[in-house]
Amino acid sequence: MSYIDGFVIPVPADKKEAYRAMATKAVPIFKEHGATRVVECWGDDIPDGKVTDFKGAVKAEPGETVVFSWIVWPSKEVRDEGNKKVMADPRMKMVEDMPFDGKRMIYGGFELLLDSKR
Repeated sequence: MSYIDGFVIPVPADKKEAYRAMATKAVPIFKEHGATRVVECWGDDIPDGKVTDFKGAVKAEPGETVVFSWIVWPSKEVRDEGNKKVMADPRMKMVEDMPFDGKRMIYGGFELLLDSKR
């Protein structure tokens, strides 16, 4: 059963191409270490909620949008080992130049509950 890492990230709108470039460089590293799919979605229609919303969850500031992304792994075990290898991979040094405030990113690991493709 697949395992999913999910992310919600505030990114300055003028850093869209820098974010795309960073993500594009990271994809082969994640896949080399076991991920089967990496998806990055740029916020386009993110309404304000009455109680909470995507922007509030990451304390998005004026001029920022929200990136919603996920990484699919074959299992939690592959994900745990893969993430260790990804973080140790010297090609991930680009993290020093992240085009967003990583302190406001939220993330977590999720068991697959339902997948309409299956």
